[in-house]
Amino acid sequence: MLRSLLRQRSAALALGVVALLVLLAVAAPLISWATGNSPTAFHGEAVDPALGGLPRGAAGGISAEHWLGVEPVNGRDVLARVVHGAQVSLLIAVLATALSVLLGTALGLLAGFFGGWADTLIGRSMDLLMSFPSLIFMIALIAAAPGVDRRLLLVVVLGFFGWPYVGRIVRGQAMVLARGEFVAAARVLGASRRALLLREVLPNLTGPVLVVATMSIPGCVATEAGLSFLGVGVRPPTPSWGQMIATAVPWYATDPAYFLIPGVFLFVTVLAFNVLGDAVRDALDPRSRR
Repeated sequence: MLRSLLRQRSAALALGVVALLVLLAVAAPLISWATGNSPTAFHGEAVDPALGGLPRGAAGGISAEHWLGVEPVNGRDVLARVVHGAQVSLLIAVLATALSVLLGTALGLLAGFFGGWADTLIGRSMDLLMSFPSLIFMIALIAAAPGVDRRLLLVVVLGFFGWPYVGRIVRGQAMVLARGEFVAAARVLGASRRALLLREVLPNLTGPVLVVATMSIPGCVATEAGLSFLGVGVRPPTPSWGQMIATAVPWYATDPAYFLIPGVFLFVTVLAFNVLGDAVRDALDPRSRR
């Protein structure tokens, strides 16, 4: 699969972008140390009070001290906040995706393999959750828990509302695999239900689950950014791309760099993961490319 990905120019580029973003997120504390700028430190000398707090210099205050400029009014370093925001966004997205994949795979596997009342109960639960306006419920649930760590709450909420989409795909694949000849042969040889689930059916679900997980991460990144943009995501002063875009809206005409930089990072991240997800799907199922 990896060789197939690297043969596709767009997939190789997307994989490189994702690797670079992950490296920036992991190295965020080191980057702050190297540049001498904390994501929460104010730099009053970098803004001009006479101009309403606009950054001094061109392109949002880009200089040797602030490689991507500073925020208006408070002068916080944009590079430090962007890389720490990448750390927050990717961590929330990966953990929420892992939770949704774990729940969706387990419940979808049970529903598709056993059928009957288990399929009815789990299937109706999936239908019920998928019929909810999830964004409205996310906003309501997060706003109703003011004292809880927002990052942990975002992981739980995104994972909870995301598992039915994984479960629906796993259920359909498990129903097909449970009726396969190799499962019937293993059953005739005396394999238990647990062995059939874990040794015969589950390994054959790796491909679809991997594709769904890769495609779910950009959705979680965008949803986290949207919730932070609306003010119910990550709390300040913890940096978040959505939060930075929200605070940059009043300044987009006078300081476009502050608006564009987090927006470009968010756009590139979602695009790279989407392209990578399509490439993973094509690598695991060559017929989908045709």
